Amino acid sequence: MDKRLILCNCSGTQDVDAEALEAATGLTCSQVHSGLCTTQLDHAAQEIATGDAVICCRQEQRIFEELATESEAPAPAFTDLRDRAGWSDDPRSKLPKMAALMAEATLPAPSEKTLDVISEGLCLIIGSSDVAVDAARKLSSILSVTVLMTDEAAPPETRDFDVIRGRVNRADGALGQFRLRIDALQQVNPAGRGALTWDKPRDGGQTECDVILDLSGNTPMFPAAHKREGYLRADPGSIGAVADAVLEASQLVGTFEKPLYVALEPLICAHSRAEQTGCTKCLDICPTNAISPAGEHVSIDPMICAGCGACAARCPSGAITYDAPPVDMTFRRIHTLASAYRKAGGDAPRLLVCDQEFGTEMIQLAARYSRGLPADVIPLEVSVISGFGHAEMLAALASGFVKVTVLLSPTTERDALNDEVPLAQAIAGEHKISLLDVADPDALCDALYADTDLPAPVDQPILPMGSRRQVARLSAKALHDADTVLPLPDNAPYGNVEVNTDACTLCLSCVSLCPSGALVDNPDMPQLRFQEDACVQCGLCANVCPENAISYDTRLNLSDDALTQVVLHEEEPFACIECGALFGVKSTVERITEKLAGKHAMFANAQAAKMIQMCDNCRVNAQFHSQNNPFAGGDRPQVRTTEDYLSKRRDH
Repeated sequence: MDKRLILCNCSGTQDVDAEALEAATGLTCSQVHSGLCTTQLDHAAQEIATGDAVICCRQEQRIFEELATESEAPAPAFTDLRDRAGWSDDPRSKLPKMAALMAEATLPAPSEKTLDVISEGLCLIIGSSDVAVDAARKLSSILSVTVLMTDEAAPPETRDFDVIRGRVNRADGALGQFRLRIDALQQVNPAGRGALTWDKPRDGGQTECDVILDLSGNTPMFPAAHKREGYLRADPGSIGAVADAVLEASQLVGTFEKPLYVALEPLICAHSRAEQTGCTKCLDICPTNAISPAGEHVSIDPMICAGCGACAARCPSGAITYDAPPVDMTFRRIHTLASAYRKAGGDAPRLLVCDQEFGTEMIQLAARYSRGLPADVIPLEVSVISGFGHAEMLAALASGFVKVTVLLSPTTERDALNDEVPLAQAIAGEHKISLLDVADPDALCDALYADTDLPAPVDQPILPMGSRRQVARLSAKALHDADTVLPLPDNAPYGNVEVNTDACTLCLSCVSLCPSGALVDNPDMPQLRFQEDACVQCGLCANVCPENAISYDTRLNLSDDALTQVVLHEEEPFACIECGALFGVKSTVERITEKLAGKHAMFANAQAAKMIQMCDNCRVNAQFHSQNNPFAGGDRPQVRTTEDYLSKRRDH
């Protein structure tokens, strides 16, 4: 069934043209209501009951969902036309923008991949006795509580919950599976008359819990502690913060769905080969330390991963991809917005990338209390800003947007953007991509309305398909002439490999360890070949080269030469002195002969020295017929079995 757009002009405060929207989107539109969430709730119920309704306002989403429940109708979809388009002081037509937003809203939502996490309510409260014990009293009737006291106080006179004293030496895990090591551990000795006492301290205590409530006021136990699910931390001096943390802890019992944010393909990971480290970009940038080395590739702990997406944005090989939603869904949304805007009569849209919390709220406040967004600025709300990398920025420009502005939030992880934005600017042009760091709706509007010196859109918009790397290259070709070579920042994942031919011996160690297949050999002759578009600049070939003959030139070569193999170094092969078969490298064989013939015990005489200049088959044949042939020994004695020994015993 086709989607049906349910329109409302919000008491006449915005202009909505149902016929024009219907023509632009190809979707059926309702009449334009004026009070769908107030005086026309009966109309809303009727529209929802038909199924596949898309309510074009999100402010009263809760009310419309309740209407659907009451009528046992499918829950409607929602999009926001009013705040993102309708409420704007820009005198230009809002139709192209509304059509673009509606086209995006009707895209099918991808299914979410999740992992079940079970918390049985085992809670460890850490802090001084005056704060931690009081919190334990409030939680002990809900959770199974243990208090880890960090001060020198005596044990509390209660056995309603467990109390220990000590120092946390190590902690890892997340909600439902925390593991801690505790040193100087003391437990309560409940025996005897008088006040309770502590037993003797000991190191190396081990414990597990589902929830940690840290009221110690000390340094957080985990990096990016606010992203570690199940780890609640509050300032012990703030009564309100402690109360909020206690309330939140009381809710962490049961089975929870943990989103699987990223997907990993270990085979193409360029982290390591032959115990030589190459790419470490994801390891360097992960704020929660969810990524760790695992031999030749990395591993990602899904329980610790908080889904910032920085690793996927920075991964040069595509081994790590963001999966909530998948990257192809982001490309599809970008293309849909741009193409629908053009189809509805627009010609030069701008893309405003923002997150679904801070960014959405800023747009709503700007619409209600300030000038609203310009008519040519189309917002794209994404789950995480830090996962919006150079490939997505370039795809937006190549799809028809003239500029990409990324609205930062106070919680945005900026390490990835600090690398991705300069890379995208180096490819597309600095004036086409920018970061906007404002926290005031008026400042947001002022920045967007003042940005009037805009470039022209691409002549032939692309359809962004494929991996992020493929989309980035396709987008760059749409933005530049075919034979352009663009210089890039030093840490870019595109570039050329340069070989010092005077130092290279064609040992081909680099070929055997290249994770992307950019470096290859020629089985018919001594040759090192290279395909530039496959090179991820991981550094492995330079690290393993015994002659230090390899260096890099970071660039993006848009010519067809980058798609074909070129010869970096080649030499004349050596002809076997016996059979004439070509093998090895002539200069290398001659150099080895010069160094070993007559100078090494194995090659002391002329006949032995000739073996250096023979192919494998001739060398074995020469050794077999030589004096003191190692292959000329007698037959090996027959292996004696238990039956042989028993037979001999019977004979005697």
